[in-house]
Amino acid sequence: MTAPFVQPAKDSVCATDPCPVPPYRRAAGRDDRPSEDRILATPSGDSFVVLDGVSTLSDDQPRGGWYADTLDKLIVDRLAAGSGVELTEVLHDAISVITREYALTPGASPAATVSVVRLGDTVVEAAVLGDSPVVVIGHGGTVRTLTDTRLAELVATRPQAAEYRRRLATGSGFDIRHHQLLVELRDAQTGWINRPGGYWVVEAVPEAGRQAVTATWSRAELAQILTATDGVSSAVDDYGLYSWTELAASCRTDGPQALVDAVHRAEEHDADGRAWPRYKPSDDKALAHLDLAPGGTPVG
Repeated sequence: MTAPFVQPAKDSVCATDPCPVPPYRRAAGRDDRPSEDRILATPSGDSFVVLDGVSTLSDDQPRGGWYADTLDKLIVDRLAAGSGVELTEVLHDAISVITREYALTPGASPAATVSVVRLGDTVVEAAVLGDSPVVVIGHGGTVRTLTDTRLAELVATRPQAAEYRRRLATGSGFDIRHHQLLVELRDAQTGWINRPGGYWVVEAVPEAGRQAVTATWSRAELAQILTATDGVSSAVDDYGLYSWTELAASCRTDGPQALVDAVHRAEEHDADGRAWPRYKPSDDKALAHLDLAPGGTPVG
């Protein structure tokens, strides 16, 4: 089986240097702090992982990037072994190892969202924990998304979510009160994390791996696969700048970097969050694009 080309945007940082094959490009991320988003593939290119390390509110030396780096390698090592173990068990095992080896404590550990894609000869499997969706597009343009909305649904019920959106929409900007509202939302999340009725994320509770949202598709039916952290998926889900079909077409013609740059520019033009109320002016961005169509040619 010929491995597809996985092309990331530059804001995503490879967990190894030099990056593994298939070829990746690396960039420094934001100027004031390192990116916590990661993309890493198996040497054969038949599996890849996208993680978004959970950012700290202070942005001081974020540990989410370290966690994403370390867990990324653990997951990829297990995928590269080619045992065919269910993706949920791969995640469970990797979380178990990082928790044990680094003595991580639930509720006090760094964390990350994760998306895993594994290509077989006849099927494509995916698993998602958190807000980093996997999107597959068929040869006829059919779009199917694998998303985990459990945290978003819980946050939507909190008055702080409505207040920060209302304040931004009326021009308050990302001020001290906005920060306070985010702290209150973060405090509320501690009562929901990694427990039934709440939401699940890779952290220090191995059971979270078994709670991932999963899907399997026929490989023959797929033309393109996209995996993005929320810094990119917001361009579709929140900003309405693209449909997933348009975003995939842009990746094919211009490469994912041009797409990521366009989202950055749009956010710069809405620096106070008035048009698109959001947590912060700009988030880290990672985007992986696989072109499975016959004759598909990677860009860049």
